[in-house]
Amino acid sequence: MNNERVRALLPPGSRVLCAVSGGSDSMCLLHLLWSKRQDWGLAVCAAHYEHGLRGEDSLRDAAFVERFCRERGIPCAIEHGDAAAYAAEKRLGIEEAARELRYAFLERAADELGCDLIATAHNADDNAETLLLNLIRGSGLRGLGGIPPKRGRIVRPLLEVPREEIAAYLSENGLPHTEDRSNEDERFRRNLVRRRLLPLLWEMNPAFVRAAGNTAQLLRQDEDCLAALAEAFVAEHYRDDSVPVGKLLELHPAISSRVVRILCDNSLEREHVEDVLKFCRGGGLGFLDLPGQRLRREQGRLFFTQGEKLFLPERELRPGETLEIPELGLRVRADLVVYNSNVNSLFKTYWIKYENIRGSAILCTGRRPGDRMRPAYRGCGKSLKALFTEAGMNSAERESALVFRDEAGILAVHDLAVDERSLPGEGDTALRLTLTTLEDET
Repeated sequence: MNNERVRALLPPGSRVLCAVSGGSDSMCLLHLLWSKRQDWGLAVCAAHYEHGLRGEDSLRDAAFVERFCRERGIPCAIEHGDAAAYAAEKRLGIEEAARELRYAFLERAADELGCDLIATAHNADDNAETLLLNLIRGSGLRGLGGIPPKRGRIVRPLLEVPREEIAAYLSENGLPHTEDRSNEDERFRRNLVRRRLLPLLWEMNPAFVRAAGNTAQLLRQDEDCLAALAEAFVAEHYRDDSVPVGKLLELHPAISSRVVRILCDNSLEREHVEDVLKFCRGGGLGFLDLPGQRLRREQGRLFFTQGEKLFLPERELRPGETLEIPELGLRVRADLVVYNSNVNSLFKTYWIKYENIRGSAILCTGRRPGDRMRPAYRGCGKSLKALFTEAGMNSAERESALVFRDEAGILAVHDLAVDERSLPGEGDTALRLTLTTLEDET
């Protein structure tokens, strides 16, 4: 196994949470990271999520992972869930429900164990299977790009390693692992692709897995380029919940379609995106209804609204001032103080390092398309949309999120997160933001 390919996503000094199912891939990754932790400058923890789907087999896997980690002194978090009940409650497929629960647990476990990276054991064969599954579904570039090697703090160090190399590593090191019998159930599409389609493709090209990985990498690069162009258009032209129709239609369809998806803030079907662009070519006042959203075409601009969408106007706040935000029933007081580590964990008071504020005032606004920040203590950038999803916030809560920002970007989001550049040190001059309700007298 080429260890340099594996360690490329693991900077020295990282504290890594390894997601461990007990199967061959994850046991290979855990053992490799643990055995190389000193050479690579890593701290390694483990996490196992038991989905409650396979009875005694599932409990056996959890016990196996716990025992393996305990014997080696590897910090390990284990959680038991009920994916079937969650799937029924959320009206999801079992696989999708299990994935949501698993990743939510991994994020929590990483926070609790102080890990800045979460490593999963997806390998080159998994990537080829994902590309094929997305091709069968008729996916665009994002889906055909396969599994991303890095997304937020989630990394996949084995993504270029085929299963045959993983099997060889297990054999060479005498590593035990568990077998998930559900992997043989061809009622699941991935198993059908793995057991029937891939062997045919290997007959045509024994190096198919590597070829598929190369193709996915090229397509991810193309998707990144197009997405960046779309985000740049939004940043330049999105004002007052709208964009100029003429400018939007001047774009190549590959970019304009991505602009529409960004601004609609929802996973639109391809047909809906095409409807929006066709609607833009019309004239005069017009309306277009989409799932959960109404678009308005007026005076050469396309307006994006969501039903009774709450609108938070942009308001400026300076030191020594008090600002009322009647839409939220809040009052915000800004004072310059010397920071003394007396941090309120209830998100009623915020301290922002004064010298890091860009501009003469901070802005109190709602969310904006494309908003991103670097949440304190997370060690990675996150879109506001992703943070809302992690927090389980519904659409109304997202619309009413109060954002403090300056000319450089987000400083804090009320009740959600503070940007890492906002954090003052002991004795620093800080802008203290104190929030109270309008019903309070003080």
